[in-house]
Order: sequence, then structure tokens, then C-alpha cells
Amino acid sequence: MASNYDVVIVGGGIAGLSLASALAGKCTVALVEAEQTLAFHTSSRSARQLIPSCGPTVVQELTVRTLEMLAERDAQAAQPILTPRGFMLVGDQETVRAEARGNMHPITHEEAMRLCPALNPESFTAAGLDNGSFGCNAPLLLEEHRQVAEAAGVDIITGAKVHSAQRLGSGWQVGAGTEGFQSAVVVNAAGAWADELAVISGVEKLGLQPFRRTAAIVNVQNPLTPETPMVCAADDTFYFRAEGNQVLISPSETVPSGAEDAKPYPGDIQKLINKLNAVTTLGIHSVDRAWTGLRTEAADGVPVVGFDAEATGFFWLAGQGGYGFQTSSAIAELAAALILGTIPPNSPESRTAEDLAAVRWSIRR
Repeated sequence: MASNYDVVIVGGGIAGLSLASALAGKCTVALVEAEQTLAFHTSSRSARQLIPSCGPTVVQELTVRTLEMLAERDAQAAQPILTPRGFMLVGDQETVRAEARGNMHPITHEEAMRLCPALNPESFTAAGLDNGSFGCNAPLLLEEHRQVAEAAGVDIITGAKVHSAQRLGSGWQVGAGTEGFQSAVVVNAAGAWADELAVISGVEKLGLQPFRRTAAIVNVQNPLTPETPMVCAADDTFYFRAEGNQVLISPSETVPSGAEDAKPYPGDIQKLINKLNAVTTLGIHSVDRAWTGLRTEAADGVPVVGFDAEATGFFWLAGQGGYGFQTSSAIAELAAALILGTIPPNSPESRTAEDLAAVRWSIRR
């Protein structure tokens, strides 16, 4: 016997959990996750940096709204989710100029060296700084969404991979693990598996592509201070930031992948260590741990948020790319409004519901 809900969300990463939290108490919701634990894949492998100057214009708008919402939350909470941490681009004049956008402004070579003395001064000639960037306590944010959702009656079922989904009458029937569900709306928040879920559901896939992104926590001879901004090469060959007395590093690669539990390729981290030891004075000497996540994107790089143009009741919540956490609260607000048929509450006049809703047009065929 299938359980009945208004909405079934497929996927327990930051996208699915934040939407479950946003819908909680407003309708009946079930969230199903294929893995035994929530946020098992990309959401547990985030760089934990919210950067309003990164991404297409709509991503920047969604990031600013997310930062506003999290700042409102932090003002009333004992433990903050946001921690001020700048974001600095370094490279040659042409590349930095091409990549700098939004809140980022150019700074002098001297200013860049003052902000991050670990840089080799000969390794770059230009820099840009986004002072509106923040570090994010991702585990706390995920756990808070889970608690809010469950406290309001959302049923969260893990270890339940969707194996069937079909439109029946005025709703959907979904089989996940040993469970059955009926709902008016199915939300595809399956991350790298979003197109796969569409095929299972008899819905035309959108050509969403997962890309690899590897990172590691390394031990260094010369730790960064907590005030050091996250530093990113303007040509996307590396980024690094402080992680306590250790340093988080990444080759910032964008390598196409299938939907899988991705693992680092042998040698990738060592090549990055060699490069960073040449362009910084960090003195990286060992790896504490390393991982690879998948950043799934649509062809235009814009998140896919909205009802499918042809499959009634099938809602896309996918393609966040590397911007999942930094857009999550705003996208959940928008997605909940579209599903419930309401206007996002407290939308600033400079970012009206209609402006944010432009993101949904990316699903039109």
C-alpha cells in the first residue's frame, strides 16, 4: 500500500533538504534518499564558501538572497552558519579582468600580498577581491534543514533508491527501495542522477552533465591565518583556503563524469601539491584526506528549477553546479513558492519573485 503525500522529494542533498525545510508545515512531504545517510555525495564534499561574485548573473542574485536569509537566521541563533572570509582571484591582468564580476573589485599586487603573504609574489601580476564572501558551516546548515523538516512532519526515508515512477491519474506513483509513494508532485533533486531519474519517470532528460571536482585537506609547514581570504587562480588551475591549522586545496578541475561515487584520480593531488609549493610558501608536506565530488550542470550553467514543460507534476531541482550551498536557501524559497503557488515572502523589491523566477525558464525545451 503506497503512502500518500502532496510532494515527494527525491534526493537528500542540500537541494532536497532545503526544499523539504521550506515546504515543512505547508503541505505533506516525503524525502527519499538512495544512500543510507543524507548528503552522502556532493553535499558532503563542498568547499564551504559562498561567493556572490561567482557564477552567471542569476546565480549571483540567488547567492545574495541566500546570504540575506542566512544572515537573518544567524542574527537569532547561538551558532552562526556564516563566517566572513574574503575571496581573492590571482593571475595575469587579462584573465583576472575577464573573470572578475559582481561584487569583486581589483586590488593592487601589494594589497594581495598583504592579504595572503603565503603567495609567491612572482606567481601573479593582478588580483581581485570579493569582501562579501563567507565561509559556510555546511554540516550545521544541513542538520538544521533536517531538524526543521522532521519537526514539521516531513518523512525522511534513507536507503531507498527510486526504481520506478509513473504518472497515474492526477498524480505520481513512486517506488523507492521497499516503499511505495503517491503524490501530486515529484521533485527531482537527484543531483548527478537527475537525468537518470527523469528516464525512470518517463520524462525527457535535459542533458545535465556531472563534472569532477577534487579537493584535499593537507598539512603545511606555514599555516594560513584565519583572516586569509580563499585564494583562487583566475585560470581555474587551483584554489586554497585555511582549514584550521591545515589547508583545503583543489585543482579546480572540470572533468566530465558519469553519475557515480567519484574518487580522486591517482596523482592529481600530488601534481597540485607540487604546483602550490611552487607558487606559495605553504610548505605542503602531507595529505590528511582527499575526496572528489560531482558538480552537475545544465549546458548554460543556470540551475534548473521548475515544473517540466510536458510532464505534469514533475518538478526539476537540479543543475546547481558548484553553487549548491550558496544558492540553496533562495532556490528553496523559489521552488517552494512555485510548488505551492505563492509569492516568495519578503522578497526585496530589487529582487522580485518575477526576477528570481527567470531561473525556471532554463527547463523549457
